[in-house]
Amino acid sequence: MRIGVLGTGNMADALATHWVRAGHEVFVGGRDEGKARRLAARMGSTVRHGSPRAAAEFGEVVLAALPYGAGAEVARELHTALRGRVVLDCANPVGPGFGLLTEAGVSAAEQLAKAAPGARVVKAFNLCHEDVWRMNPPVFDGRPLAVPVCGDDDAALALVHTLVRDAGCEPVAGGRLARAGLLEATAALFIGLWVGEGADAQAIAPPLAYATGPGH
Repeated sequence: MRIGVLGTGNMADALATHWVRAGHEVFVGGRDEGKARRLAARMGSTVRHGSPRAAAEFGEVVLAALPYGAGAEVARELHTALRGRVVLDCANPVGPGFGLLTEAGVSAAEQLAKAAPGARVVKAFNLCHEDVWRMNPPVFDGRPLAVPVCGDDDAALALVHTLVRDAGCEPVAGGRLARAGLLEATAALFIGLWVGEGADAQAIAPPLAYATGPGH
């Protein structure tokens, strides 16, 4: 599939590199033409680069690999180009003290959807550091990393599930886009545990067989 990438940072690099390896067509869009050119060159000779608008117009799926706040700003600028596109949001609105920066409970993903009416926004890939996404594949104790995915459009979700698998991970249905805020809050909790407390966040949940209590 054709994938446009908005952003030239670590998340753009880590995720899009998997998709280039999987044979997808990738176009890197950045306001800094030099950064876009260098990222495209690192990912491979088939990867194109240009402006954010060119990337948005290119992609069936558009990865918004942008800091919180910048995603909605860019989406407003590109809303006509993003109409009908699948927009994949991986941002984490996490601030000082590992608190959420979102206002009035509106998730970063929902803010992005509001900024680009007609875009089919999906939330995914926000729970891990970019170095985890650079792993090929991200497998721990023999199990591929599970990636929760939230969105309202079934066709858009199917495309993103494909991209999750192409990154070597397993997609998990996370519900509608209204639940994206829960994913973002989970990221804030996990980051606080990992970085602030040095705790193993994976150890806080029991195995699935015990999730509703022993014997259920």
